[in-house]
Amino acid sequence: MRQVSRPIAVMALILGLTLAACSRGGEGRPPEAGDQAVAKVEDQTIWASDVRREAVAQGLIGDGEPLDTTSDLFRRVLDEVVDQRLLAREAERRGLDESALAQRRLEATRQRILGDMLVESVVNGSISDQAVERLYQEQLRLAQNAEELRLRLILSRTRPEAEAVVGVLAQGAAFEAVAGERSIDEATRFSGGDLGYSTLDVLPQAYADSLRDQPSGALVGPFETEGGWAVVKVEDRRPATPPTLEQARPQIVRYLTYEGVRRLLEELRGKAEIEMLPAPRAPTPAAPAAPPPSKGAVAS
Repeated sequence: MRQVSRPIAVMALILGLTLAACSRGGEGRPPEAGDQAVAKVEDQTIWASDVRREAVAQGLIGDGEPLDTTSDLFRRVLDEVVDQRLLAREAERRGLDESALAQRRLEATRQRILGDMLVESVVNGSISDQAVERLYQEQLRLAQNAEELRLRLILSRTRPEAEAVVGVLAQGAAFEAVAGERSIDEATRFSGGDLGYSTLDVLPQAYADSLRDQPSGALVGPFETEGGWAVVKVEDRRPATPPTLEQARPQIVRYLTYEGVRRLLEELRGKAEIEMLPAPRAPTPAAPAAPPPSKGAVAS
């Protein structure tokens, strides 16, 4: 028997009720052109677009990315949508949808959906290929002088241990061999501490600060990082290879979407009357009652 995880069940009770309410009426008509009916839960049809939308909501595929109805992923998400419908139906049978709490939560879900649809129609619709290309060219100009560094790392638990590493290297020991013997960084120790090529802007701040002006061949450290004390060798420096437009497109679209939402909210807040109310004060605890006089006390 397939088990439903607690997070899915909790989300289903909220989202499933909304889906059930939205799907009443027009059950035989595809909600989107070319849509395909993929399951039926009692009198409710589940469409391929319902499954794809759920996969997007879970971050399993990107918005606009197709989802093959014969794939294992589609079948897995379809099972979850069926679970949502079943939980929603049972909640309705028990009258949970009629409670004030359910109505408030359903309304909050409705508002989120409407907000997402506004973003899709107003913000996403304004992100053109020309806007993506323009921002890409701006980033290329900013990255003209950027460099990539190929680094090797030996990470130690304490500063004395790292200083001992520097001493061993100063006697001519190969960096790769010392990394394999002494580094506590399990991700790189077996590859001679090789971190590959990186630009300074993607490195943790402690590394970027220590390596900024170091030439190829330099041995840097020890310096303290979040994981321990680092000794780093700069193997090579070369001009950074910028990503292609297609590689950069998802990140650029996310940035343009964020900026579009920020401008839209700024405009809406400028038009709306918004009053932030003070939080209610916590009740003042009552003073403790005075203890009764002892039996042996004599009144003055």
